[in-house]
Amino acid sequence: MSFEPVTHVETSGFYRGYNRGIAVSVKLIIVLLVLWTATTPNAADTLLAVQTATIEVFGVWYISATALFMSLCIILALLPGTGSQRLGMPDTQPEFSRFAWFSMMFGAGIGVGMLTYSTAEPLYHFGNNPDVIMGNAEALTAGNVRPAYKWTLLHYGLTPWACYAVVGLSLAYFSYRRGMPLTIRSPFSALLGARSNTVLGGIVDTAAILATLIGIAVTIGYGVTQLAYGAHHITHWSWIIQENEPTTLGLAVAVGIIVIAAMMSALSGLGRGIKWLSNLNMVLSWLLLLIFLIFGATWFAGEVFVQGLYDYLAALPAMSSTVWSDPSTQEGLELAQWQSNWTIFYWAWWIAFTPFVGLFLARVSRGRTLREYAIGAIILPSLMCFAWLCIIGGTALDLELSGIAQGSILDADLSAQLFATVDVLFQAPWVFPITCLCVLLLLTYLITSADSAVLVVNTIVSGGVEQEHASQHIVLWSLLLGLVIITLLMVGGLEALRSVMIIGALPFSGVMFFMMLSLLIAMWRDRHGTSPIGKPEGT
Repeated sequence: MSFEPVTHVETSGFYRGYNRGIAVSVKLIIVLLVLWTATTPNAADTLLAVQTATIEVFGVWYISATALFMSLCIILALLPGTGSQRLGMPDTQPEFSRFAWFSMMFGAGIGVGMLTYSTAEPLYHFGNNPDVIMGNAEALTAGNVRPAYKWTLLHYGLTPWACYAVVGLSLAYFSYRRGMPLTIRSPFSALLGARSNTVLGGIVDTAAILATLIGIAVTIGYGVTQLAYGAHHITHWSWIIQENEPTTLGLAVAVGIIVIAAMMSALSGLGRGIKWLSNLNMVLSWLLLLIFLIFGATWFAGEVFVQGLYDYLAALPAMSSTVWSDPSTQEGLELAQWQSNWTIFYWAWWIAFTPFVGLFLARVSRGRTLREYAIGAIILPSLMCFAWLCIIGGTALDLELSGIAQGSILDADLSAQLFATVDVLFQAPWVFPITCLCVLLLLTYLITSADSAVLVVNTIVSGGVEQEHASQHIVLWSLLLGLVIITLLMVGGLEALRSVMIIGALPFSGVMFFMMLSLLIAMWRDRHGTSPIGKPEGT
């Protein structure tokens, strides 16, 4: 199926085949952000103040919207009339095998977070979580393991993956069943009609690109910090880590390596570099999990998985709808701060990722049924995340509970806790190769996430049509991404990246809501025969 762009594109010059207005607008905003943060002495403090105000005003919206997206995806998959619908024509066959399909989706959506937070998040919530704050559990005791995992699984389970899925589903539905280009503005044709091709559509695409660049910048920012700790763990080079903190040079070199590798992968195309790296990610992930499953706290991890999954599903409705916003008591203030620092931060992070992951999911999911898509994009990734968190994080917890670690894992920096766990768990001859495996896996996940984001940005700017001569644009978007990451890391570190992401994700959360409405309208029209399948809305 060939597509015509839904947006005006240039017919000649540097921007041939691209929407110059969207491309220039995004680049201008990025450059202004970089210049402002680089030249304003208190830029990090200002960003933090805006972040705090955003959470105070829109915290309820973040909680409610993500719960709504999750509910919609589950309902559509379960209903017989919608779950059996194919993303494409009735005879459309999937482009990729199930293994390659799931590998690419999982690698684009979560890989880096699993390495950084597989130990860090369970350990943090082991020390503090809402149950501890409310007096229902005691911190740093065996009785707090189940509450710690209940809250940990919330941030990596059905809700976040449904955020990806609802965007991917909307895009795939309008592209493969409406004959429209695979770009963010296409679903808005159900609400705006021809106006989706005007300035309104441009605003939607611009918001999507900015959210994508900011979201991937945060992910790579956290990832390169862990990469620096891992590289220092292997090489012991002092220019990478000094006074237990990554150096500016170490972070800059790590960002440069990732950006260049991602650029080369994106230039090779979806069917080569990205597919190969995604498959490599999955193989290395299973290898690392197998190593921890054999040598780690296997029985403890199994108990945590079963109990944690039960506790998570039982408490999911309450956890997905409760908003703590009463600062009048110490308990209320601590609950609100915890939710702000963790749940709302995560929901903003996942939302910032949805433009590029959602579009990527749609790109690789043609021919799948809606029910199959829900299983592959929501259920299986959630279970994969649970396995990571329980096997690797459970091993770290067991080492601390048993007294073997003696606080060495808990006391390590968040980005260094995985390597601290390897140090405690394995004997000297095995520490080096397993650390190298972790670093290699982290590197491939970072590259895969970055190259996927660059390709998606390029696709959005081109109006959803894959360009034959996109090399110079892929190089430019890759360099801009690296510039944003390095500048924000230099000015305010991870906190600056975090602030920009929470602020930047807000506009796209509104875009997601209207994409969901557009999807429901299109499905309703299909069911009642008012919008023939295979034709764009309004034709």
